[in-house]
Amino acid sequence: MYIAMSLNGKIARNNGDVDWLESIPNPTKNDYGYHLFYNEMDFTSQGYKTYEQVANWGIEFPYPDTENYVFTTKQNLKNTKDVNFIIKEHLQLVKDLKAKGNTWIIGGGMINTMLLNSGLLDELRIFVMPAVLPDGKELFGGTPLESTLKLTETITHPNGVLELRYTYYFSSSFFLDSRNLRIL
Repeated sequence: MYIAMSLNGKIARNNGDVDWLESIPNPTKNDYGYHLFYNEMDFTSQGYKTYEQVANWGIEFPYPDTENYVFTTKQNLKNTKDVNFIIKEHLQLVKDLKAKGNTWIIGGGMINTMLLNSGLLDELRIFVMPAVLPDGKELFGGTPLESTLKLTETITHPNGVLELRYTYYFSSSFFLDSRNLRIL
């Protein structure tokens, strides 16, 4: 995961907009390691609402150098040259992709929770932006399981952005049946 959030844990406004990120001063045009990170990725995965938001930016699809998957429950969507729509077996696809290469989980909050709860997030790169939003979408939507993360690196950027890198280790106190997404 490589994602920005507000100081109070919002990744987007309620309508999915991330325009608030543009208000963060960035006089040095720091990309926060984005290009290095993206160049290491073989695949991207994102939820349909996140995809829809990106598609409505009015720019060319921003991930042309990777295979891209959009998780959805919507039927009858046609794959495009940019993305493959996946309507079932989301967790199995992520497992398969992880076996083949590096996968960037773009978001949003519900897919973040699904993958956290399944133990499929290896690394979280969270950029805490010096902003507070009055409302918005949470980094982990729905009901995330109580999880323990290990902080592996902290970088403070000159403009007040705090970069946190965590690894996730799955608790041995429970087991997850990924076929049914339930705790046993």
